[in-house]
Amino acid sequence: MAKPPVLTPRAEDFPRWYQDLINKAELADNGPVRGTMVIRPYGYGLWERMQQEMDARIKESGAQNAYFPLFIPQSYLTREAEHVEGFAPELAVVTHAGGKELDEPVVVRPTSETIVNDYFSKWVQSYRDLPLLINQWANVVRWELRPRVFLRTTEFLWQEGHTAHATYEDARAYAAHIHRDVYGDFMENVLAMDVVPGRKTARERFAGAINTLTLEGMMGDGKALQLATSHELGQNFAQAFHTRYLSRDGREEYVWQTSWGSTTRMVGALVMTHGDDHGLRVPPRLAAVQVVVVAIKDDEAVLARVRELGARLKAAGIRVQVDDRTDTPFGRRAVDWELKGVPVRVEIGPRDLEHGTAMLVRRIPGGKEPVALESVAALLPGILEADQALLLTQSRERRVSRTSEVSTFEEAVEAATAGGWARIPWSALGPEGEERLAEHAVTVRCLVGADGAVPTADDAPGNVAVVARAY
Repeated sequence: MAKPPVLTPRAEDFPRWYQDLINKAELADNGPVRGTMVIRPYGYGLWERMQQEMDARIKESGAQNAYFPLFIPQSYLTREAEHVEGFAPELAVVTHAGGKELDEPVVVRPTSETIVNDYFSKWVQSYRDLPLLINQWANVVRWELRPRVFLRTTEFLWQEGHTAHATYEDARAYAAHIHRDVYGDFMENVLAMDVVPGRKTARERFAGAINTLTLEGMMGDGKALQLATSHELGQNFAQAFHTRYLSRDGREEYVWQTSWGSTTRMVGALVMTHGDDHGLRVPPRLAAVQVVVVAIKDDEAVLARVRELGARLKAAGIRVQVDDRTDTPFGRRAVDWELKGVPVRVEIGPRDLEHGTAMLVRRIPGGKEPVALESVAALLPGILEADQALLLTQSRERRVSRTSEVSTFEEAVEAATAGGWARIPWSALGPEGEERLAEHAVTVRCLVGADGAVPTADDAPGNVAVVARAY
């Protein structure tokens, strides 16, 4: 393995390691306004791949992409009391534009339930218009007091889904489908992240929702990160915006709704879940560059073979990049690819050509070995899939090994503050215990059933609270 780049060791200072990696892997820079970020091409490439994978799953679920305005009349947010109360501290409000004071202030989009409902109320007339399934890819602004690149930023990128249904059962089933078959499938099978699917407590659920489903991941330091959420909105927004439809039997009914979202926070989660002291490790199914073919020296035969192999791998469906920048020292390039976490490097020099071999360097498990040049294309698909599976296994083993089964409030706090998670019966904690956890900077990340399934209610028998410190 190449010599490790200059990163603060994770065990020494995890937050500093994270920031070092973001900078040195050229993922992002801090923006000029506090809490904003500039996403650099390599970091944005990761987000684009996430978009592609998730967009396909969202469309398979029947939703269509649309776009709603960035500016929302402030009066819209006041129509749903719990919603405006929940978002008030984070709002960015525009009071002047075009050289004069606005008649009504406008809010820079923190989320779009209100403006979407304003238009849903125009578009939905009959049961024939339902279900109405909309998604948008956009940016949002929430004024963040303690920003951290990708994890908590004042402006971030996301997708937000909004749906309207004829019945509570249909809306509930769709929210669960997005939670399980879109987000859950993507997190585990593309990002290779072990996640715990659960139900948020009343204290933690989305402002204006009747239920919030979440996916929680354990990061490399044992803290939790909320990765995606799916909300049952009931009829709260429908009643506030008069979003109604004419039923089959001629009655006017309010629709039942869902909303759901995931953000560029997932890029930060990728770093903190899979990164090591050498840099990032990108899951092969996600990687924009799965394999980089590297020319070791400025040799005509080497360059020709590197380019030929790159073309052959591309034709085989592998996302490949040829590194023929021989005016840059090989060692520097090797460290750079290691830092960026490209799953496999195929290194070729004059001596390799003499022996008909290439050096195969695997970033995820580590290690390197010479292989026959003619066998590279055949070997790579199996290697990439094995390394994808390894990352998920490592993520799951971390979560299992650092999760404690406890029975008392004190044990839960001890486990969470020691850098792990705790599972405690909800009946032994309850809302009162949850409130006390805040004094220790600990939260209930979600409720899960005794069988590991997502509970149907906060007070379902056998519910278990997953307790942790979180980002």
